[in-house]
Amino acid sequence: MDRNSTQTLREGLAEYYASNPHITPPDTQPPEFAKILLAHDVGHVIYGCDTGMYDELKILPLFWWTSECTFQQFREMRSTPAVDVMYDDMIKEKGVLWLYGAILKVLPLLIPELIATWFKTRKWQKRVPFLEFEPLLDQSLLHIRQEFDLLQFIK
Repeated sequence: MDRNSTQTLREGLAEYYASNPHITPPDTQPPEFAKILLAHDVGHVIYGCDTGMYDELKILPLFWWTSECTFQQFREMRSTPAVDVMYDDMIKEKGVLWLYGAILKVLPLLIPELIATWFKTRKWQKRVPFLEFEPLLDQSLLHIRQEFDLLQFIK
């Protein structure tokens, strides 16, 4: 979460999992879903996002606008059975009213930030690897954030 962290991405991931024991470990999932889940978790670390609803809603547009993950690719990944199971489990655990209520609660606060982010990223050239992030694992988070000009999106 520290925008100037000199931890490696690998160390940041380890801290992320230790701080969030409720997160599903990717290595417990089918390979196709594990890769998507790990990429999502890497995004939380690189973009300095927590697991609250505000940052969960913020991270998807950040992926689309600054990484190699396109909206089309996201739609294709979303249609995999493992992703459907994850969403179904969340709805069973928390309820559909909770989900939409949590989204509606943070959306008014998030929209201005998303608009500003969209303007900053409209002509984004250097994109963060999404599914092929392994070369970044032993680089410092600060270096990654500087290389891909992400510090402006981390509080």
